[in-house]
Amino acid sequence: MTMTIALAGPAMAQTTTANPPPAKDDKTDASEVSEIVVTGTLLRGVAPVGTNVIGVGKDEVIASGAANTNDLLATIPQISNFNGFPAVSASFGQPIAQTNLRGLGASGGTTTLVLLNGHRVVGAGILQTYVDPTVIPPGIIDRVEVIPDGGSSIYGSDAIGGVVNFITRKRVTGAEVSGKYGVADGYHTFDSNLTIGKDWGSGSLSASYAYAWHDDIQGRERAYVTQDNRGTGGTDRRATTCAQANISVAGVSYALPGLVAGSQNRCDTTDYADVYPRERRHTVFVTLDQEISDDLTVNVTGYYSIRNTNMKTAALSTNSTITSANPYFRAIGTETSQSVLFNYASVFGDSTDNPAKFSSEGLTPTFDLNLGHGWKLRGLANFGHSYSETNEASINSTYVDQALRATTTATALNPYDLTQTNGAVLAAIRDYTNISKAKQDLGEGRLVADGTLFSLPGGDVRLAVGAEYHHESIDAAIAFGPKATPKRNAVSSSRNVKSVFGEILVPLVGAGNARPFLQALDLTGSVRYDDYNDVGSTTNPKVGFNYTPFDGVRIRGNWGTSFHAPSLADTNGAVDARVTSFPIALNVRPGDPAGSALRPILYISGGSPTLRPETADTWSLGADFKPKFLPGVTASVTYYNVDFSDVISVNAGGFNGGAAFYADASNAPYYILNPTLAQAQAFSRGARADNFDSLAAFFATNSPYAIYDLRRYNRGRVKQDGIDFDVRAYRATSFGSLSASFGGTYTLNRKTSDANNGVYVDRLKNGVGHFNYVATLGGTYGKVTGRATLIHSGGYPIVGEAVQSKVGAYDTVDLYAGLDLGDFGPMQGAQLTLNVDNLFDKAPPWRNANSGYANGSTLGRLVSVGVRTKF
Repeated sequence: MTMTIALAGPAMAQTTTANPPPAKDDKTDASEVSEIVVTGTLLRGVAPVGTNVIGVGKDEVIASGAANTNDLLATIPQISNFNGFPAVSASFGQPIAQTNLRGLGASGGTTTLVLLNGHRVVGAGILQTYVDPTVIPPGIIDRVEVIPDGGSSIYGSDAIGGVVNFITRKRVTGAEVSGKYGVADGYHTFDSNLTIGKDWGSGSLSASYAYAWHDDIQGRERAYVTQDNRGTGGTDRRATTCAQANISVAGVSYALPGLVAGSQNRCDTTDYADVYPRERRHTVFVTLDQEISDDLTVNVTGYYSIRNTNMKTAALSTNSTITSANPYFRAIGTETSQSVLFNYASVFGDSTDNPAKFSSEGLTPTFDLNLGHGWKLRGLANFGHSYSETNEASINSTYVDQALRATTTATALNPYDLTQTNGAVLAAIRDYTNISKAKQDLGEGRLVADGTLFSLPGGDVRLAVGAEYHHESIDAAIAFGPKATPKRNAVSSSRNVKSVFGEILVPLVGAGNARPFLQALDLTGSVRYDDYNDVGSTTNPKVGFNYTPFDGVRIRGNWGTSFHAPSLADTNGAVDARVTSFPIALNVRPGDPAGSALRPILYISGGSPTLRPETADTWSLGADFKPKFLPGVTASVTYYNVDFSDVISVNAGGFNGGAAFYADASNAPYYILNPTLAQAQAFSRGARADNFDSLAAFFATNSPYAIYDLRRYNRGRVKQDGIDFDVRAYRATSFGSLSASFGGTYTLNRKTSDANNGVYVDRLKNGVGHFNYVATLGGTYGKVTGRATLIHSGGYPIVGEAVQSKVGAYDTVDLYAGLDLGDFGPMQGAQLTLNVDNLFDKAPPWRNANSGYANGSTLGRLVSVGVRTKF
């Protein structure tokens, strides 16, 4: 056993040689490593040339204490969810947490490619086609490999920020059981894994079942979640739609029950809303591996995962008008109507349940055929299917407006005391749900042949060539409204992609012909052509080199282009096309009448069938060090550069862009001021009406100030560069071992242009931090393993806010301890583990925003006890 105390985190292992050698598992066949999956290359047994590889091994997965794969990814400094738990919504907009290297993002798709054993996984969501990493439980992971470089020359779409490859365990004999129970303040979590397998030499069969469950955490259960920031020098952002209503007459507020002029009830809507939802997950994973002959091996891998989530949101609320016709009307003076602001906590509860269900399944048969003369043919068929369903509770606003104007107690709503309202009226108000469902399918086939072309003094010239056919589809539907008469929208879309690709490795100089300052020189080149039946074709090359001037030093670099094809959920499969009204204009053009702010506006949401692929030029230059005079020490440093163009984004400047929005001529196609009905109908291109009956009906009673186009378009650009680094040390001792590491990423520049018009915003001066790192220190003492981990998210400045100029850094400390019980009695062969996450119960930094925090998130001090054993 090894005792590790970490400062840079398990995720930053650039090479495994810096880490202590893993303990030999006497129930794992040594042949498991003979045909190891390699990320970032088509060539067998060859590490990717010219690029940095971040690795997380099985022991590090265990030591992290991660209950799900998203928690594991949050330990990687290059991923945007670093040092926190991924936030998802209760709506159909983003119910799946996105894996996002470099924070580049995307709309319904992703710029980070997530693989399982080197192949794609079906996406999930309704307005998303993200891979949900939680379908892969940590207990079945052998290692994770992350390549934070563009990878489209090998893998095609999505690999702009990089590639994350989850590699699962193989060749298990016997049974292995693990379980872990964790507790924090008012929070409980449990996860377990059972793996059984049989290895018969020429093949093996293994099956794993994983179960995980955890509580929810509401805002009131964590002090750092608040809308009232006055205590920290900020503003009071609490809502005025509370259980005790607020009345407004002629612009003067009167709070119930006292109705004192100028008084106002306020309530924190985060109190009874989840910051982390309740979840239950089941996963089954099966692998069959068999040698058919000396030249042919087949493998079949399959999985099924189902996850049920319930996200609690704040009490439902209303901001509307009651008239004197309502029998419950209480005049303050001589007015005949009042604005009333209230929530329904007294009748519907403090929280609102929003259940969701997600399932995913996949089957991947593969074969390896020895062609002779050092050549192999590898084939793959890959099938996947996912189902996503969200149920977002709401109220029937149209019925509320009618009930506030109703003339009898049988039909009227009493906003002053909701419990006095007729139950049938309340039931009709509550009868409104946003139900969203989507099915996504993936099917693909791939053939790759690789082998030796000829030999050079530096080694064998290796070539891989291949072809691939890819099919994906989405069937999505949404229904908004009463159960009996909802508004519905449904869409189906699919695409086919034909691809050819190749990669060559040329070792110009090797051990046989080394010379001073030139011990080795490897060159590589790869190229891939993808032909989409809907968004056109694209060709993406990549070149790289490894140069070893002398032992212990390797210099590497690469350049390439990458792309992300717009997802079906953003193009012909977008189900969210709609026109919505808003009662006031938030951004009036300078010089327009002041009264314009009181006029309603319209905005159009949804995807666009005209979207083009997002593209990027990426390059990096780095060095790896393994000095002979410092045994056990390794280090790496990498400069990276990403120029990301045609970014799919929404032009929301009409809401909050101020005068600059109207001054920018590039925004002119995205709004119409004082539109006519005909203009609005043409501008919206047939999108359905959302919170009103029709555009014609809306214009019959309203004169909108503007209509804004908030559909998704290729408008943006991101330029980012920075430095990734990693230093590791390991030393065997008389009592066991000691190890330490320090690794992370430092962003040098990040500039964005919302309109790709040459006008850039320096994000490092407003809202983006420079420095993320993980540092570890640990070791072993006999059968005891220990590690301490410091995780740091750098702070960042804020521009344009009067009460806050900077968000602070966030530092947390985690502890891990493991005890190998060896041959101890009934626990023979078992290992006990203890994890303490966020040892000092550190809250995330304060942010003067609706949630009250930023730059990280935490469940609190989480103490987990686990056991692992084999039979």
